[in-house]
Amino acid sequence: MLLVLILALPFAGSIVAALLPTNAQKLEAWLAGAVSVVCALLVLSYFPDVGDGQMVKATVPWIPSLGVNFALRMDGFAWLFSMIITVMGALIVLYARYYLSPADPVPRFFSFFQAFMGSMLGVVLSGNLIQLVIFWELTSLSSFMLIGYWYHRLDARRGARMSLTITGAGGLCLLAGMLMLGHIVGSYDLDTVLASGDLIRTHPWYFTILILVALGALTKSAQFPFHVWLPNAMAAPTPVSAYLHSATMVKAGVFLLARFWPVLAGTDEWMWIIGGAGLLSLTLGAYAATFQTDMKGVLAYSTISHLGLITLLLGMNSAVALVAAVFHMINHATFKASLFMAAGIVDHETGTRDLTRLSGLYRSMPITATLAIVAAASMAGVPLLNGFISKEMFFAETVVMGDNWFSHVGLPAVAVIAGAFSVAYSVRFIAQVFFGPAPRDLPRSPHEPPKRMLIPSAILVLTCLVVGIFPRYTVGPFLHNAVISITGKATPSYDLRIWHGFNLPLAMSFVALFGGILLLWLLRHRHRKHPGATPLIYKLDGRRSFELLLEGIDLAASFLLDWTRSARQQPQILIIVALTFSVAMLPLLPGGWLQPEVYTPINPFFLLMWLAGGACAIGAARKAKYHRGISLLLSGGAGLVTALTFAWLSAPDLALTQLAVEVVTLVLLLLGLRWLPPRIYGDDEPPPLQSKLRAFVRRFRDLIIAVIGGTGMAALAYALLTSPHPSGISSFFVEQSQALGGGSNVVNVILVDFRAFDTFGEITVLGIVALTVYALLRRFRPPPESMSLPRARRLEPRNDRLLGEFSDPDPQASVPNGVMRVPAVLVRLLLPMAVLISLYFLIRGHNLPGGGFVGGLIMATAIILQYMVGGIIWVESRPRIHPRYWIAIGLLAAGITATAVLWANKPFLSAITRDITLPLIGHVHLSSVLLFDIGVYMLVVGATVLMLVALAHQSLRIHRKPAASAIQQSEGP
Repeated sequence: MLLVLILALPFAGSIVAALLPTNAQKLEAWLAGAVSVVCALLVLSYFPDVGDGQMVKATVPWIPSLGVNFALRMDGFAWLFSMIITVMGALIVLYARYYLSPADPVPRFFSFFQAFMGSMLGVVLSGNLIQLVIFWELTSLSSFMLIGYWYHRLDARRGARMSLTITGAGGLCLLAGMLMLGHIVGSYDLDTVLASGDLIRTHPWYFTILILVALGALTKSAQFPFHVWLPNAMAAPTPVSAYLHSATMVKAGVFLLARFWPVLAGTDEWMWIIGGAGLLSLTLGAYAATFQTDMKGVLAYSTISHLGLITLLLGMNSAVALVAAVFHMINHATFKASLFMAAGIVDHETGTRDLTRLSGLYRSMPITATLAIVAAASMAGVPLLNGFISKEMFFAETVVMGDNWFSHVGLPAVAVIAGAFSVAYSVRFIAQVFFGPAPRDLPRSPHEPPKRMLIPSAILVLTCLVVGIFPRYTVGPFLHNAVISITGKATPSYDLRIWHGFNLPLAMSFVALFGGILLLWLLRHRHRKHPGATPLIYKLDGRRSFELLLEGIDLAASFLLDWTRSARQQPQILIIVALTFSVAMLPLLPGGWLQPEVYTPINPFFLLMWLAGGACAIGAARKAKYHRGISLLLSGGAGLVTALTFAWLSAPDLALTQLAVEVVTLVLLLLGLRWLPPRIYGDDEPPPLQSKLRAFVRRFRDLIIAVIGGTGMAALAYALLTSPHPSGISSFFVEQSQALGGGSNVVNVILVDFRAFDTFGEITVLGIVALTVYALLRRFRPPPESMSLPRARRLEPRNDRLLGEFSDPDPQASVPNGVMRVPAVLVRLLLPMAVLISLYFLIRGHNLPGGGFVGGLIMATAIILQYMVGGIIWVESRPRIHPRYWIAIGLLAAGITATAVLWANKPFLSAITRDITLPLIGHVHLSSVLLFDIGVYMLVVGATVLMLVALAHQSLRIHRKPAASAIQQSEGP
């Protein structure tokens, strides 16, 4: 269960951090740091098991019927990435403690930070494909929050939107690819999928899956052509850049490629797609980084280049190249995070990151400069540093790859050129910031930051040195465990040494080193000779291209809306009905579906009842334009016929629900319709003949479409009712209702047990709708001419305790009593009986007709009766619990029922049953679904009453006198 704790701690810390006060900056940092350190120690405790080649697993049933479980697995590769995520997270927290200003909303930062950490841990520890995609999208969402942390800045909002759009779209592609993988293999378990490489590579869907997975990975790792989001994400605070854009988020894509390397690699398609994207990103990123004028811009494009190097290595279809790729993932995280920290320190202490304004900072910031020089040297591939070893392994793989001219000559040449650019931008980064003349006109006077702020960078730089000098003894065991967990028995032999003798890769390293220095000198000479020359990279604006793409999508959507939108409701309904009918007709074209096997004789009374219902429906449609009230009553008659039909067909639950819904809906619709403007019949002069002809054609067309749609739905319903399916889902519910659900009322068992997830979603939507109506009506002001002064306003003094936002304090408003006094007394006497009846239907619903929906609607109907005879003032002043709390408590009760069963090691929304014997009562069957049904009951009552009070209260607001007018009247002229 420690694996579950490792994953749960960051999310728990995120919730706690969000609840802490805004001025608790130290406490926030201590909390986030403690969570990171504890997670790192827990991960470290698994190294003995992982080092022995074991795999640690933790599984919780999720959707057993589909073979989907919540599974966590830790092998050598997951252990390595978990250590990077947690240890780097602890270092970044210490750095952010001094970087963030006291004016910044620190709780929000550390809350999002820990949520992102938990999401990344979920990605690397997931043992299930669907679960992996969920955490994958959580990283996109939490990174969106972190990138847009300074939301008052336009560049931060744009960068956050761009990153979420691109990586989120890639996540959807990844979801499709994972679903296809699970379908091919027959399981979504990651171990099963990783063991089915031959099956997947030979499947006809292989190329499609490769494209979808590649889109997910390349968008997340900012590879060409999806690299544009990473430079624009530099608007985030530097701790975010140091964590997300060097060590974690951008590594998720290459982690995914390495994880699925045994399944998808080994083909020409893999080499050209993955290797090609890596090669383009390597060269373009290195070229672009050389010309950036912002410190974080240089690091952003260099990150794209180094991630391209890793992607290229993974695309080479070589096991040794895989080793080099995993090794460079570790090295890049150390030196790039340190460089981001140095850039943040410079920006923090000088007030700028502009390379054209910075120079000579070594004099005032010697420690920061030393740390940055060592990290930049590692990025450039200088010997005795970790970056040199992995880059030399890359050069060695380019030499031995393939058997054509490009592989033997072109690829090594491109690698050397990219290495030369890497040296050029690394030297330029250091030389322009820390050397040269003393800076002038800086926003702040440069000086060293607090010593503790330098500790994280110093630890990372020391790691670069130690790994670069003693690679075999420092990172060797961790790298071996990571590689063997990916390749298994196909693990290649490799040697982590500083010195391999004088060979071609060493020569390529020195050519790249000296070539980069020469390239920098040539670029400076060209700049001095042509100071106004613009590099090609500035003419290719990725952000502008992205904005143009979004504008094009907006224009296309606007055109489509203008073509389909209408101020009248009739054309919109026409489009919906026509499209629905067309789509529904497609699977029925082959025929054979309307062949009834069971013929039921139609009772004449039943037929007469349906004719009456049809007449009500036609009358409602006829009167809907000018007589809304009559139309609503007629539609209620059609609903009553529907309820009687349910009762006729032995479905009392549905009949009760339909009847209660009709009553509640009728009152709520009447309350809403009263505020609509009246329909106008038109001028006295008759319309011309041409207008009459157009109206006739339009109505005839609508009639034909309505008849076709209605007939089609009737035929489809008749086909379903007359075609028995002994092995269908309906027979399963009937047969297993008592055995699996513990109840004999099949309808209620379906709602609260078999398909409780649907019910939970439905009540959530109902609560959202009620709150939305409440929020909208808080700002609604009915026109004074819409109705006369309500008599309820003249009955009693105001007592608006329930809806303070709707209150109209007017203690002087009172008139004599006596209006509807007798009905009011009778209905109030009926209220306790109605409450008992609603509770009776609630409790008995599992075995007899009833349930939470029916009971809640009966209770709501009783409250509506109180409103009809007593007025809204009396109704809103009586409840002791606000309807919003009813909604919240009901949703909470249903949610607790859904999740509490996880502690009993049962799937989500399972039922826990107990049989007990009570004195004088006897045998009692208890089930957790009762609590779920109580939640449904409370939410239905709360939502209905909230909408009732919000709608009805408008009749009181229209007569509110403005404050200024009231004062003027009291003071006189």
